[in-house]
Amino acid sequence: MSSRALARYYSVLDGSEHARYLETKSINTDADLDADEADLWKAHDTLVRGVGSNAGGGEKHSALDLKAELARRMLSDCRLCERRCGANRTSAEKGHCGVLDSHITSEFVHMGEEPDLIPSYTVFFSGCTFDCVFCQNWDTSTKPGSGACIEPSDLAERIERIAGHGSNEPLPNRARNVNWVGGDPTSNLPFILEVLDHCQANIPQVWNSNMYLSKEAMELLKGVVDVYLSDFKYGNDKCALRLSNAPHYMETVQRNHLAAREDSEMIIRHLVLPGHVSCCTRPALTWIAENLKDLKVNVMAQYRPEHRAREFAEIARPLRMREYEEAVEIAEALGLDLCD
Repeated sequence: MSSRALARYYSVLDGSEHARYLETKSINTDADLDADEADLWKAHDTLVRGVGSNAGGGEKHSALDLKAELARRMLSDCRLCERRCGANRTSAEKGHCGVLDSHITSEFVHMGEEPDLIPSYTVFFSGCTFDCVFCQNWDTSTKPGSGACIEPSDLAERIERIAGHGSNEPLPNRARNVNWVGGDPTSNLPFILEVLDHCQANIPQVWNSNMYLSKEAMELLKGVVDVYLSDFKYGNDKCALRLSNAPHYMETVQRNHLAAREDSEMIIRHLVLPGHVSCCTRPALTWIAENLKDLKVNVMAQYRPEHRAREFAEIARPLRMREYEEAVEIAEALGLDLCD
């Protein structure tokens, strides 16, 4: 049964709507993909505004082709995340995240996500744009070369198979969506767009992210993502910098949540940290309640003191039940629609 927060997502699942990336692939442009990047952005902006095909004198391409080309251009002075480290990844120069070629540590039908999303075909990338001291996936997020490289066309075939594309046979492991995660998927945006360029399955795309993307990366996700499964970790910049090495956290994440909700549907996760209910949970949930509508929020109690957490006194212990209960009480008092 669809909820108001995810009504379009459920329309894709029942076949009455197309996944948004397929709709973007159906939009044509004659922009020259060999043109200067500034001209490609002009063409992209025209398409995003819904004008349709625009003149450029070249052969016909899809709007998704254009997005993929722009994402590749951004690798030469990497601007995919808000750090804007400027690494030339096309010349094997590693930036902050350390990601060069996209490495996938695992891909499988996952049953551990929010109820609306499962079963979810989850693609885990190594590497991350954050340095969370409590990361529960630190063994892969801190090792961007771990995992395997998979050809985009091969991964697209796997997606089509797991979605049952072109087949009327019931599949016991058929997934509801493709869930791009890590680490964080941001560093792998060019690879993801190339995969979707090869894919034809009518399956929703879930962007499972810390939401520390640059404005340009968020623009490229417009018309591609069906559901943002986002993290809203902190309620202030000081905690974000201390525990995740994420400068300008609030400005960046608030901006990107507003842009994401304007473009698509959303589920927000907030992991309750020990000792951070007042400084992080309350202000984060308050901002969500005051600025974002018609979405689900998952207040999470899964914190464990992993990785380097024991070096930081207040998070060196498990979450207390009373802390979690207080976080839920705050969310309920704010009128947020909590996940089951």
